[in-house]
Amino acid sequence: MNVMGIIFANEDSIGTLTDKRTMASLPFGARYRQVDFALSNLTCAGVRHIGIISRHSYQSLMHHIGSGEEWGLELGEGGLEFLTPFAQSTQDVYRGKLDSLNTAMDFLTFGDDEYAVLIDSAIVSNFDLNAVIAAHVASGKDVTVVTKTGICNGEKDIDLALKLGENGEIVDIVCNSKASADYLASMDVFVASKPWLINMVEQAVAHGKSHLDRDLIMGGWQDGTVSVNTYAFEGVALYNESQEEYYANTLSLLDKDVRADIFGGAHPVWTKVRDRVPCYYGEDVEMENVLIADGCVIEGEVEDSVLFRQVTVEEDAEVEKCIIFNDCVIGKGAEVKYAILDKDVVVTPGAKLCGTKTNPIIVKKGQIV
Repeated sequence: MNVMGIIFANEDSIGTLTDKRTMASLPFGARYRQVDFALSNLTCAGVRHIGIISRHSYQSLMHHIGSGEEWGLELGEGGLEFLTPFAQSTQDVYRGKLDSLNTAMDFLTFGDDEYAVLIDSAIVSNFDLNAVIAAHVASGKDVTVVTKTGICNGEKDIDLALKLGENGEIVDIVCNSKASADYLASMDVFVASKPWLINMVEQAVAHGKSHLDRDLIMGGWQDGTVSVNTYAFEGVALYNESQEEYYANTLSLLDKDVRADIFGGAHPVWTKVRDRVPCYYGEDVEMENVLIADGCVIEGEVEDSVLFRQVTVEEDAEVEKCIIFNDCVIGKGAEVKYAILDKDVVVTPGAKLCGTKTNPIIVKKGQIV
């Protein structure tokens, strides 16, 4: 069975952390980027024809993925392709995913793939895509939506939520709604036959429709032109759709059960190889419940935090409940609590940065504080 994949790199923004990078290239889990999970879900299922659609700020994403070697991919036609349709199209206004698929139609129509898998970059998970595809084929429906329980709570805005009846069939679909707990949240993973998808995209755009969730899934189901299947994912799914969720979900990796599911679930998670020297720990270092990457120099106190590569924590510095990106330096005697420091941030000796659990301080890339 031939399957192609489409990854949407930056359909959403979560503020400061994605001002100059895509959601796909947002660092996660000490040494990964969020796109690594989508790529690994696809490639570990044998998918080798993958397009990554991005509208802007995609330089760091392209640098991270490179030729795709770490995922067993080959850059070029029929393999891995970076699709930047709005940089080449006469249409420069982005309206929705159907619109972006339409502008990437040359990629969609290339090859003899039977099925297409669409994946967004904001939700981190580790799942068996082969099982999803098999369930889709068995269902006989037009499109399958991968769903997750426990996300809808009547407070969180959900892009696409579906409610099932007693017989397991869908009885309601809503978009952009604070859906109640009896609804299933979409994980923004969709499976459909490629010919059907191409036809529906062309028809939708021709009729002025542009949104995948609202116009194709919900609208098609409501008017009876699209049959929808759901696939319930039982593992951990981390919805990084706001800065607050990103902060909480990153620190949730300190829980060994969450970490085991995300990184040791259905398959390995691959990322760009960046060999660094081992971490150095000073004589008086104090560390408790820390996820730490290679190349770090730790001489102070670190607790309940996630540290990316080559972070330096100098003597008498205190770091608690923080996410520290690559190459940051926490100066001697500094105190940093409830914070996210982007790459190359320098916290000067003796400085104090203290946020809260629900409102962590976010320091932009390269700043000196």
